Amino acid sequence: MRIVSIVGARPEFIQVAPLCWALQGSEHEHVVVHTGQHYDRLMSDVFFADLRLPAPGVMLGVGSGSHGVQTGRILAELDPVLAELAPDWVVVFGDTNSTIAGALSAVKMHLPVAHIEAGLRSFNRVMPEEINRIMTDHAADVLFAPTEGAVRQLASEGLAERTHLVGDIKTEVTYAVRDLVAGRRLQLPEGVSPDEPFLVATLHRAENTDDPQRLAGLVEGLARAPHPVALLVHPRLRDRCAALGIDLHQGALRPGEPLDYPSMVAAVIGSVGVVTDSGGLQKEAFLLQRQCTTVRTETEWVETVDLGWNVLCPDPADLPKLLERAVPEPSTAHPYGTGDTAQQIVDVLSRLSPSAPHPGS
Repeated sequence: MRIVSIVGARPEFIQVAPLCWALQGSEHEHVVVHTGQHYDRLMSDVFFADLRLPAPGVMLGVGSGSHGVQTGRILAELDPVLAELAPDWVVVFGDTNSTIAGALSAVKMHLPVAHIEAGLRSFNRVMPEEINRIMTDHAADVLFAPTEGAVRQLASEGLAERTHLVGDIKTEVTYAVRDLVAGRRLQLPEGVSPDEPFLVATLHRAENTDDPQRLAGLVEGLARAPHPVALLVHPRLRDRCAALGIDLHQGALRPGEPLDYPSMVAAVIGSVGVVTDSGGLQKEAFLLQRQCTTVRTETEWVETVDLGWNVLCPDPADLPKLLERAVPEPSTAHPYGTGDTAQQIVDVLSRLSPSAPHPGS
């Protein structure tokens, strides 16, 4: 069985790792195609080294651009690659432009598609990621759902026959890296002491960075935090703040470069909490038992909110007060699985012969 995994952005580099580990040494062939959607070294190449993954078999290097331009470039570049590789399965992850482009390219070439992290919904159609995940779910032949809620959502959309509940694939990465970095010296921005309470923060979503008033409010709210804030500056945040003249060195803010994944996990473990608009970091904070404040109006990972470890903050003015809330009681729940998701996925793909009829056909 030949599997082609298509990745292009930080969450996908993490998600593909357990699949690589599960397939190493097996009778199956696994080719990773890197679209180049994220081209910054700290957002790309370093993940493969830190997670001990083989170099991508194919590198497209599409770079940045508007959603339409970037998705179109990936589509154009993928067609000849998939034609040459002729995989039994094309695997896509999450909700990026690489996800939807990979799914569309494959289905138009009549290649079976599996979507990992299927069924998540924010119900905010302004988010490009929401459109990507909906379209990918309805195009794919097999849907690997991370949670019971995702299973119910896919059933409500008429996709129950394609759905398999396997848990969240990133859970095993987070747990493996947590054990790897135990006792590691923290990499923190200048002015943040690992011996004193601090927060970890990331901002990158367009709804936060592209609205000047909201962006200024979020920066001001973080600046008023009760502890130093290790703000790991995504390229989009850096560029938007520079263009708008927003100072990232004010108040409690201590800006620094994005961290490689193991260093990020270590920083979260060492912190007293996380502030983010990232879906992945919300869940990682929960798995690492650190409270999270999500500066969005909704979340795909509703379990983190239901269990008390995540609070939504739609209004930036509320941020300083929310950051002073009490830490919740430790949770023994496992809404995202216990760490065997990748092997379950390999077993399902092995069982479903590519020559057999597919539920979506």
